[in-house]
Amino acid sequence: MNNKPVAIVTGAAKGIGKAICARLIKNGFNVIAVDMDPDGASGLFTELGNDSLEYHKMNICEELKVKELFAELMARYGRIDAVVNNAGIIRDNMIWNMSVDDFDAVINVNLKGTWLMCREAAIVMKAQKSGRIVNIASRAWLGNRGQSNYSASKAGVVALTRVLALELGKYNVCVNAVAPGLIDTPLTQKLEKDVLQQLINAQPSKSMGSPDDVANTVAFLASAHTQFITGQTIYVDGGKSIGANM
Repeated sequence: MNNKPVAIVTGAAKGIGKAICARLIKNGFNVIAVDMDPDGASGLFTELGNDSLEYHKMNICEELKVKELFAELMARYGRIDAVVNNAGIIRDNMIWNMSVDDFDAVINVNLKGTWLMCREAAIVMKAQKSGRIVNIASRAWLGNRGQSNYSASKAGVVALTRVLALELGKYNVCVNAVAPGLIDTPLTQKLEKDVLQQLINAQPSKSMGSPDDVANTVAFLASAHTQFITGQTIYVDGGKSIGANM
């Protein structure tokens, strides 16, 4: 197992995170799946097998736990080749109805948690002079009604990505973001049918993307072959970020 590249994926138990795990395993990575879901391991191992997969139930907002994870993996593998920060939550509401608790919760997970993971990844990758960090942002960083907390958190992720690309570039570490749009996940499947159809109609593609669309992009950016792409935000959104049909 130690001859394979090592990748950490947060928010790994379902949807986009699970698809990213599957694609990275297919590409020859040992994948460390991180999630808060207590039942996440059984689902992942059932679908993906366990030869190249391990599961850590962990809250990425806990600084000590994040440090312990990286220390454990470095002791075992001696390197970390890719970190994919996919974990995130939503607490949507118009700003006049949004509580401070809902604002804090989203910023804490989506931005602070991602920052904590990036900091430890940066320490490791700077020292080993190689690595790839892929942060999952969202097309919503451009602005969405009812998502003042979520859009702000994802705008922060885009800015964080750009800063880290500047700081880590000379150490052969590439840092990029992927900004998904409307993706067919357990979250979107919970929407009212008419609401979902309105969202689909607003897409230039008139369709939803799949988790595999995001996973394929992440796998490309996590590859050791992408040495001259850094600080970028790549949209996987069926063209919605263009502004058409808004």
